[in-house]
Amino acid sequence: MTHPSIRRERRTTRRTLRVELRRRAAAHRLASSCRRRPRSLATVAIAAGVAKDTAAGVANGLRTVAKRLGLTPAATARTRRTVAGGRAHRTHAVTRWTLAQIARLTAAYRPRKAEYVAAAALIAAFAGGTR
Repeated sequence: MTHPSIRRERRTTRRTLRVELRRRAAAHRLASSCRRRPRSLATVAIAAGVAKDTAAGVANGLRTVAKRLGLTPAATARTRRTVAGGRAHRTHAVTRWTLAQIARLTAAYRPRKAEYVAAAALIAAFAGGTR
């Protein structure tokens, strides 16, 4: 019979491994759903590995680029979800973009902030564009 402290250590190790596995599976599900159908700019940024606070700023910059290019989103919808997660009390319109459109936007996006430059590179790599 193994020592109780060894069992406790193994239990702790397995618990941390399960947490990591759940995190990786969730990231993979998000990334694959972004490849299958149009998603919002912030969602694609998060799926590409950008931090949530940076993703909101980059999404705003990409929306400005879309306006400048005259690019319209692939789909629009009304939702109660908020960018930060959770439920909002009012519905609001959201736009959904395909990865090809996002690749075009990131090619024309010229951010000045260092973290936005890094985020744009991550998004371009995820969307299949070159940066």
